[in-house]
Amino acid sequence: MHDIKAIRDNPEAYDKAWGSKGLSPQTPAILALDAELRAAQTALQAAQSRRNDASKLIGMAKAKKDEAQAAELMAEVDQLKGVIAEQTELERTVGERLKDILAALPNLPADDVPLGEDESGNEEVRRWGEPFAIAAPKDHVDLGSALGLMDFEAAARISGARFVVLKGGLARLERALGQFMLDIQTQEHGYTEVSPPLLVRDEAVFGTAQLPKFAEDLFQTTDGRWLIPTAEVSLTNLVREQILEEGELPLRLTALTHCFRSEAGASGRDTRGMIRQHQFQKVEMVSITAPEQSEEEHERMVQCAEAILKGLELPFRTVKLCTGDMGFSARRTYDLEVWLPSQATYREISSCSNCGDFQARRMDARVRKAGEKGTRFVHTLNGSGLAVGRTLVAVIENYQDENGRIAIPQTLQPYMGGLTHIG
Repeated sequence: MHDIKAIRDNPEAYDKAWGSKGLSPQTPAILALDAELRAAQTALQAAQSRRNDASKLIGMAKAKKDEAQAAELMAEVDQLKGVIAEQTELERTVGERLKDILAALPNLPADDVPLGEDESGNEEVRRWGEPFAIAAPKDHVDLGSALGLMDFEAAARISGARFVVLKGGLARLERALGQFMLDIQTQEHGYTEVSPPLLVRDEAVFGTAQLPKFAEDLFQTTDGRWLIPTAEVSLTNLVREQILEEGELPLRLTALTHCFRSEAGASGRDTRGMIRQHQFQKVEMVSITAPEQSEEEHERMVQCAEAILKGLELPFRTVKLCTGDMGFSARRTYDLEVWLPSQATYREISSCSNCGDFQARRMDARVRKAGEKGTRFVHTLNGSGLAVGRTLVAVIENYQDENGRIAIPQTLQPYMGGLTHIG
């Protein structure tokens, strides 16, 4: 959500920022509605004030037995009731239209975000590790199916496309990855583990800005709740409508949950395998900070996500997303991309975003400095630490051998009962 006063004060900056995301100028329509809303509010307040004054004068006229004046004032009050009802309805309808427009507009990119229309405009920040030398690498689908531990056909019979059934060693490896990620984020990086709801109300999904613009990407239940597309929704909304003390911040929260996405906008993309599914597991990191803390916290969060890939010894690169490739809520986003031998390329495995006060305004989440009465909106950050399914894909492909076995990374072997290979 955006501050209408800030737009009113500097419309050119907003149009320039939205323009970098491919949008046409938005502020002329916004400011026209804002002017109409303020005019309705002014007219309403004037009518209410005059009605109150006239009501007092009626009593005074009747006390003086001036029935003519009393009747004239009562007629004016009746006429003012109609004006008040008209302006009240106008204030409501114009206010809702303005709110709807503001709610559908993305966050403004930070000044250092590179300009670009799509992923080709992203900037590589660093690389870690060298891609594994594997002769004729197989993809995870062929490897998992040959082991008899990855079954897409059974999943399709049960649930349709974009689901998978994992068995035996691969099911255990998926569980081990989630536990490893949680242990690193909680024990080494200071995140508090949370077990949050997977079903949330409209207000929660609006707060983190999946609604109203991205409703088609979500699954909704028959009673109107939504299955979370990421634990970001549940974790971030833990502070909705709260006033936090600055000494409590930053709050660092993490959760391992299932996530559910309709992938409505991904028709034809990654239809093979586990890269893009309707249901998957992910370890999410969320930070709630004071405004001046969020830049440093963002860099820290990226390092927390990178630590998982380093621990698994998976080659990856970190990129800063350009304006055209960034998500709706983000001011700045870093993606981590892991090396997949079968595709001979890096694929996204984590996004870490600083949302500034964009989500906090939608949730009305504030912070108060000790000894001060005033409050400010908090800043919110979120990142994957990591997507478990995609990490499983990366481990399977990078740790394959010529016989189709999967070596288990050393850091995961304690979680696998000392097992060193699958297959």
